[in-house]
Amino acid sequence: MQTVLQRNLAIDKIKLILGQDLRPMADTLEVTVRKNDKPNKGWAGHVLERYLDMKINSAQQPDGGDWELKVIPLKFKKGLLIPKETMAITMINPEEVVETPFEKSHMFNKLKSLIICGRIFEAQSEPRSILHSVGGFDLSDPQLLATVKEDYETVQNAIRKTGFASLTGRMGTLVQPRTKGPGHGSISRAFYARKELVSIILGTDAPQDASEG
Repeated sequence: MQTVLQRNLAIDKIKLILGQDLRPMADTLEVTVRKNDKPNKGWAGHVLERYLDMKINSAQQPDGGDWELKVIPLKFKKGLLIPKETMAITMINPEEVVETPFEKSHMFNKLKSLIICGRIFEAQSEPRSILHSVGGFDLSDPQLLATVKEDYETVQNAIRKTGFASLTGRMGTLVQPRTKGPGHGSISRAFYARKELVSIILGTDAPQDASEG
């Protein structure tokens, strides 16, 4: 059975490589960054999973047993470092979502205890990517928890009343249901944290000035 580090120890280990370029680490750890000239969006997370001696995990269970690892690309905008995009949380299985209360859902299990890392995104070709930050996040703030729960139940009720196909990215205050998968015709959907929630998780909802140098 695989032994996984406790969250605080995993954070401490990641802190040892803050400021380093993840791109050469990908080569050393045999992680594919681009395949068929297309980016592997999860490559940076795979690098850190291998650095932590974890198996690469695409399952709905949290990476670390009781904690989840997320790596967020950051970009500079008007001198501020902000999230580049929304954050995929977990796939939506309509039958499961309808039957499962929020507190027992995969979405809650993925968000309740995170190791959250920020990396600098430079270009689609991913010539380099500096590991900028690491920290822990717990979905413990009552107001935040209530909003995320309401977003989950909005999706849950929509599936019950109007069906899975009725889900749209316009739903949800902090978490939205969106298509996920290759091509614009994908019918798969996943829960995504909107940029506002990503900023809260990263602790960058009030970012400090930063220079691109």
